[in-house]
Amino acid sequence: TSDIITMVNIEKLQEKLGEALGLEMAAQKAVDELGSRGLLDENGMLTQLKKMQSQAGNHQSKLEEMVQNLGNGSAELDSSKVQQVAEETAQKCSTMMQTYLGQDPDSSEAIEFLCIAEGGEVTHYEVLAAISKRLNGKIKNARKLSITVNSILREEKRHLASCIRLAKQTATSK
Repeated sequence: TSDIITMVNIEKLQEKLGEALGLEMAAQKAVDELGSRGLLDENGMLTQLKKMQSQAGNHQSKLEEMVQNLGNGSAELDSSKVQQVAEETAQKCSTMMQTYLGQDPDSSEAIEFLCIAEGGEVTHYEVLAAISKRLNGKIKNARKLSITVNSILREEKRHLASCIRLAKQTATSK
């Protein structure tokens, strides 16, 4: 039963890694799209969000490297499955953003959507941290995964706090 539990946890790990990766990809795309539409111009938002976007790119690279490390030399993790989930998640996020913003969004709606996205990232990294902790000692590189995920999680919590601060500033500056 221990092997079955590990297999189930690896499937969850693949799914959550894919979702986290997709969220990082979507976050970068959202900042580009919202910025190009002029929706992030207030209160110096774009400068702060561009920094977070760059960090999201770093998170994406770290996750992709982890997926590669976890997939190498073991049949445990299927990196193509992770990538498939990532692409599906990024597409879902894009659809959610279009739905949330509607036809004529303003800066408040744009930053509030980014807050929702950051909240989703924090949640996914919390779950990923719990899964990786549970797999520690059961799969190769689980400890390194835990360290990486917890490092990203700390940064994502800062991103969420920054987004909330920007949303409040934007809502009260009019």
